[in-house]
Amino acid sequence: MDVAEISPVSGAQAVPDSRGLNLVRADPALMAMARLYLPADLAAHLAPQLDRLGALAGGRLDALAATADRNPPVLHPRDRTGADEQHIETHPAYQAMERLAFAEFGLAALSHRAGVLGWPAPLPPVAKYLLTFVFVQAEFGLMCPVSMTDSLTRTLRKFADPALVARYLPGLTSQDLDTLLQGAMFMTEQGAGSDVGATAVRAAPAPDGTWRLFGDKWFCSNADADLAMVLARAEGAPAGLRGVSLFLLPRRLPDGSANAYRIVRLKDKLGTRSMASGEIRLEGAHAYLVGDPGAGFRQMADMINNSRLSNGVRAAGLMRRALTEALFVAHRRVAFGKRLIELPLMRRQLAKMLVATEQARSMMFQAAEALRRADAGEPGAYALTRILTPLFKFRACRDARRVTGDGMEVRGGAGYIEEWPEPRLVRDAHLGSIWEGTSNIVALDVLRAARREGALEALAMHVRALAAEAPLPDADALLHRVLHLAEAAQADPALARQAASALYHLATASALAWEAARLSDPSRAAVARLVLRHRLLPRDPLDPADPDAGALAALLPDPGAI
Repeated sequence: MDVAEISPVSGAQAVPDSRGLNLVRADPALMAMARLYLPADLAAHLAPQLDRLGALAGGRLDALAATADRNPPVLHPRDRTGADEQHIETHPAYQAMERLAFAEFGLAALSHRAGVLGWPAPLPPVAKYLLTFVFVQAEFGLMCPVSMTDSLTRTLRKFADPALVARYLPGLTSQDLDTLLQGAMFMTEQGAGSDVGATAVRAAPAPDGTWRLFGDKWFCSNADADLAMVLARAEGAPAGLRGVSLFLLPRRLPDGSANAYRIVRLKDKLGTRSMASGEIRLEGAHAYLVGDPGAGFRQMADMINNSRLSNGVRAAGLMRRALTEALFVAHRRVAFGKRLIELPLMRRQLAKMLVATEQARSMMFQAAEALRRADAGEPGAYALTRILTPLFKFRACRDARRVTGDGMEVRGGAGYIEEWPEPRLVRDAHLGSIWEGTSNIVALDVLRAARREGALEALAMHVRALAAEAPLPDADALLHRVLHLAEAAQADPALARQAASALYHLATASALAWEAARLSDPSRAAVARLVLRHRLLPRDPLDPADPDAGALAALLPDPGAI
């Protein structure tokens, strides 16, 4: 474009503002991917719901999220009469978001019962994560209670006594906020973060067949949840993981009275400020044993893995919002007589953001579909889910920190100001690599899945199946090298992160190429090639040649013109 064709602008007109942008319509690949991964009738049924959520995420929901972020929860230890009746006060903006998430869209219920969003059966994981992916582009904090309610329900149904399930399932899957029971998991202790075997909270059997819990939990998100899964060590149980059992802790006892535990204080967090995280002291709290004694961590792992998958989805959503904002700015901001999108370095920076974002999106769909197949009992699907989940959580959550930071840079000085979305995106993105296991822990979990579940073989079969439809260059040789690195990491865990990254890049490149072939979409094929060239294949960092320069512009459409 000739410099003369661009009219000079100044003042407020020079600052692009995407407020009110429909975040689904601004993302042309999303609905195409939905139609690829969902049955045609379900994709058509969800299309208007997704479109409505996209408008909310770029408008009213985004405004509510900003308000709730500026007005964090407040703990009231007593009521006004002096009664020892704790409650957490949340801002009306947060309560409005709860109505959208739990009531209107049924995000915590839709996997567990029919009728949510007008669909006559429980919705598959792809549908749930599609909606989450859009919602989290506006609000991250509330998605923790939503995910934990969904995950607690899944774990309860899988392991708990049927009578316990019958008592609590209707509330956990309610879309009526007056009867809804929100979930949480209280696992972390001061001396037992990732080292769950060091759990010190004590469980004592009671004459009525329930248990009493004693001790402190150090980081409890959704601190005033109606139900929480808690890890504790039964009296007389051995040290280490084998002595840890899983318990269901209700906020209220069957007679309506408060259970015997206190929220000591709320955390002053870098991100997810809208949602209450706190420290909890258990003072003989009533709880119910879930599943087998001593199998607590194995059973809790199901909830953790479900939460880890949700963490990856949320990271993907944060990256997409950052990319949408950056593209919107780049197509409108004028500097040195040109729009930013015309500047070669800017196109390269945006392309790097796009590659990581599309990798995470493809992994979201692939992991969700593997979970559906595993829950249906398909042979080999559980092992595939077991490795895709930590791969997704490990790499996407780390990439989100960089992508959101780059998005802040694209907007410039305004991107550092709290009135704009970028600061909240950056703050929230840093949590993904900590929640449900740090990067080191999750990378080691990839090796654990390979060792215990035969997950490397399942992943290799999956990659070969994708390559059968859309071959990558030298696919067999590349797969052999990546698997060799993963096997070497079994002997030398210092290689775990390197191996996990390589497995993620190979899996996502294969998925992107497969999607490109199914959708006849050359842009996705180009992204797959970029993953190979910049993440997996040998490359001379001093070579000035840039084979990608000519292809980048086509990958970076204006989200405001779609």
